[in-house]
Amino acid sequence: MATRKNPTDDLLAPITLAVGQEDLLLDRAVRDVVTAARSADADTDVRDLTSDQLQPGTLAELTSPSLFSERKVLIVRNAQDLGSDTVKELKAYIADPYEEITLVLLHAGGVKGKGVLDAARKAGAREVACPKMTKAADRLSFVRGEFRTLGRAATPEACQTLVDAIGSDLRELASAAAQLCADVEGTIDEAVVGRYYTGRAEASSFTVADRAVEGRAAEALEALRWSLATGVAPVLITSALAQAVRAIGKLASAPRGARPGDLARDLGMPPWKIDRVRQQMRGWSADGVAEALRAVALADAGVKGGGDDPEYALEKAVVAVARAARASRGR
Repeated sequence: MATRKNPTDDLLAPITLAVGQEDLLLDRAVRDVVTAARSADADTDVRDLTSDQLQPGTLAELTSPSLFSERKVLIVRNAQDLGSDTVKELKAYIADPYEEITLVLLHAGGVKGKGVLDAARKAGAREVACPKMTKAADRLSFVRGEFRTLGRAATPEACQTLVDAIGSDLRELASAAAQLCADVEGTIDEAVVGRYYTGRAEASSFTVADRAVEGRAAEALEALRWSLATGVAPVLITSALAQAVRAIGKLASAPRGARPGDLARDLGMPPWKIDRVRQQMRGWSADGVAEALRAVALADAGVKGGGDDPEYALEKAVVAVARAARASRGR
């Protein structure tokens, strides 16, 4: 969910600044303002412009007083790409905005067009952060927030399974959460998510890793082929394998008898993952972890240009990890 950096909750503030490159969050920032404006005045005039449509003089025309004093919402997308003359006009308006007009500026952030950012912030604009969610933990938090917003309870395992199944597309994650809430009564758990998205879950990089560290080579290879066939990047698979093996190594070296909550804090894992890794690590040895990590490192180099066949490198790594798991178990 988009997070406000400015403490004000006034959706009809004279200026809203949405900063980032996550399209879903940018669109929601716009939607929230437009909805609030139309709740205040059903006849609100909404103008949605790209940077190339806002030419010198356009802003003055759009903000000119109306005989009927109608409320307006002006949306400017890609504000970082505005021309210098338009930026001058925009800065002048930002310094002295009109009461019945709400200006929404969408800016990618960064150095380009920073003058617009600085001017809006100096004027006390309401700011909404809309960053790309490149980390799995951020996407997991997003899914949890979606369920909370929809007023539904979902277990941590269900949220993780949904992220594993859908991937990094926030629109698809939001749509999947909404679909589950519409179709399922009661608490949404891992089994429910699995039934709805089993095909995609089986194709995820994390499923490949889970089956490999459990010593289930055939299932891991099947999941690997599904992943590659559905477009999962090879580097994501080596990353998932490395995370799974490292998690086993971390938990194996943790103090015996420690509580899951304490382990979660010390190892940087959610409590539910501690339970899953405990089941996976049974029988793993320190030598097996070291062997598996070496195999994954070789595969990682192979998929990043160090080899001619990334798929073969991944298959070798999956087999090696599963073999290490079986050897550690003595079978």
